[in-house]
Amino acid sequence: MQKFRLTPHYEISRVVRGGWQMAGGHGEIRTDEAMADMTAFADAGITTFDCADIYTGVEELIGRFRMHYRNLRGQEALDHIHVHTKFVPDLDILPHISKHNVESVIDQSLRRLKTEQLDLVQFHWWDYDQPLWLETANWLEELRRAGKIRNIGGTNFDTQHMTAIIDSGVPLVSMQVQYSLLDVRPQKTMVPAIAERGVSLLCYGSVAGGFLSDRWLGVGEPGEPLENRSLTKYKLIIDDFGGWGLFQALLRALRKIADRHDTDVATVASAAVLRRPGVAGVIVGARNRAHLASNLAISDLALTPADMAGIETVLASAKPLSGDVYELERDRTGRHGSIMKYNLNKGAA
Repeated sequence: MQKFRLTPHYEISRVVRGGWQMAGGHGEIRTDEAMADMTAFADAGITTFDCADIYTGVEELIGRFRMHYRNLRGQEALDHIHVHTKFVPDLDILPHISKHNVESVIDQSLRRLKTEQLDLVQFHWWDYDQPLWLETANWLEELRRAGKIRNIGGTNFDTQHMTAIIDSGVPLVSMQVQYSLLDVRPQKTMVPAIAERGVSLLCYGSVAGGFLSDRWLGVGEPGEPLENRSLTKYKLIIDDFGGWGLFQALLRALRKIADRHDTDVATVASAAVLRRPGVAGVIVGARNRAHLASNLAISDLALTPADMAGIETVLASAKPLSGDVYELERDRTGRHGSIMKYNLNKGAA
C-alpha cells in the first residue's frame, strides 16, 4: 500500500477505509465481525480510517477496534493506525454555535475513539449565509494548539471559503471532496488553489456509490425509487454528467482498461482519481472485507497513457457539473440539496 505524507510528520495510506456504510441505517453490524474486518484492512496496509461525528455508532466502533488492535498487535502497531473524523455541526445550531459547542463535540469524539488526540478533524459547514463558519474554524485551531487535535482539514468547502480559512491562520492540511470521473468539480479552481497552499485532497465518491462498477455495465437505466439514498444521490450526478447512455460508454471504456490489467471497473475508476493532481488518497466505502483485495489494488494499478486517453475520449462528451465543490448540494431547494440530511448530530452539541 502506497503512503502519502500530509505533513512532514503525518503519513496516511493512500487508500482510506470509509466508515459511512458501518453507520446506523445500513443494516446490522456485528461487533466481532467488524473487529475482524478492520483488522484485516489494517494488517493489509490500509491503516487510515475515515468516520464522522454524525455517522451513528461508527466512532464508537472504531474506538473499540483501536483497543482490540492494540491488544492483538501491540502499541507500536496501533501507532500506525490513523483515524480521520469530522466536525459537522447541525444546520439548526449554526446561528448560535459557540466554542463550548465545538469543544464538547471534539471531547465526545475523543471519548468515542478512545484517544487523547484526534489525528485529523475535518470541518464541514452547511450554510455560508450563517456567518460563524470562520470563527468556528479558528475555535478548532485553538483546540489544535491545546493538543486535542493533531491536524485540521475541511470537508466540502468551496475554494473561496477554504482559502479564507487558511488566510485567517488555520493550517488546513486536507480537504475532503467528492471527486470521480463523473464529477470533476475540484479541478476547476480548488486544485490550483491547494497547489499554492500545500493542501491535499481526500476523495470520496470515486465509484459514485457503486455505480462505477461492473454491476451496472450493460444494465438498463434504473427508475425510482432507487435502492438507497447514496444511489439516489449519484444517479443525479450521472444525469448531469450526460445521462445513462454516456455513463454506459464510460463503463465500457473502463471495462476495456480493466481487462488489460486483469482487474475490475471500480478499481480502475478509483485509480484514475488517485493519480489526479493534488489527490493524497481515495476513501473506499467498505461494509466488510469482501472487496479488500480490489481495494488494495487501487494504489498499485499503473494506468498507462493509452488507458487515460481512453477515459478522456469519453469524458470529452460529458457536461461539466455546474459550480464549485459541493455548490449544487448546498442549494437545499435544488435536486441535489433536497435529499441531504442536515441535522444528524442532535444532542451532541
